[in-house]
Amino acid sequence: MKKLTAKEKRMKKLTANRDVRRATRRAFAAVSALLLAGAIGLFGCAGGVQEPEPEDETVELQVFAANSLSKALEDIQALYVQQNPGITFADTQYLGSGDLNAQLQAGAYADLLISASSGKMNDAADAGLVDSSTRFDLFVNDLVMVVAQDSDIQSLTLEDIASGKYTVAVGDDSVPAGNYANQALSTVGCFNDPEGKIGAESAGKANGADAYAGTPLEGKVNLQASAGNVCQQVAIDAVDVAFVYSSDVHRFEGVRVAGVVDGSLHKSIVYPGAVCSVSENAEAANAFLNWTVTDPEAIALWQSWGFEMAAS
Repeated sequence: MKKLTAKEKRMKKLTANRDVRRATRRAFAAVSALLLAGAIGLFGCAGGVQEPEPEDETVELQVFAANSLSKALEDIQALYVQQNPGITFADTQYLGSGDLNAQLQAGAYADLLISASSGKMNDAADAGLVDSSTRFDLFVNDLVMVVAQDSDIQSLTLEDIASGKYTVAVGDDSVPAGNYANQALSTVGCFNDPEGKIGAESAGKANGADAYAGTPLEGKVNLQASAGNVCQQVAIDAVDVAFVYSSDVHRFEGVRVAGVVDGSLHKSIVYPGAVCSVSENAEAANAFLNWTVTDPEAIALWQSWGFEMAAS
């Protein structure tokens, strides 16, 4: 069932009470007339009857966020609601950054977009999906190679992956973590960039499994639609190694870091956020976005989930 917005809730309440108000109005018409006459006589010289002050309205924010933010952002939102009782959150949509853009382009409503890729946020801005004036970087991350907690693999390098001894899970083209992994894999001959580029110069995108054809990883890559799903492939022993964010290790039990990928081999991992251009609560959305990187308790929460705040 679709969750009602604050406006829709008010309209439903008004509709439900309309008939009651009409009946009450008839029953007390005479009494109201007498009270009004008395009020005018009593307060007429003081400027008339005072209008009641309107009740405070609750604002509900809809957030679209990269899958890798799921558990951390849930804590962040709970803290914000605690500090700001007038704000609530609709069910936050967690998907790959490319899929979030596709949802918005298809007409989905959101007040805020938080992406795991500067490139994906650039795409959103170019498509007019966000207000670029509200955009800024929230935090950064590292790309790591993880294995199951009980795996015999103790440590890994990209050269080890290039030996072809291991099965690997990687995010598909819609997942920034997968793009970063492919960029790094291209430097050791394990990813075929369509334009022949390698490392940070590559977009890290190609046609599915064909991207690894003829490389040591041919037939050994498990593609998934989110960083979370990639990490879980290791946890359930579907693959030997997974390329994920360092923060993903905090979200899933049963996995551990076996190696950190050199950041110079892929584009910088940055999480930008911006208010969506269709937002009906732009001021409240912008206030929340800025609070997430300035409130001391919020910053501590992000860090507890493995995120490093972007330099101001």
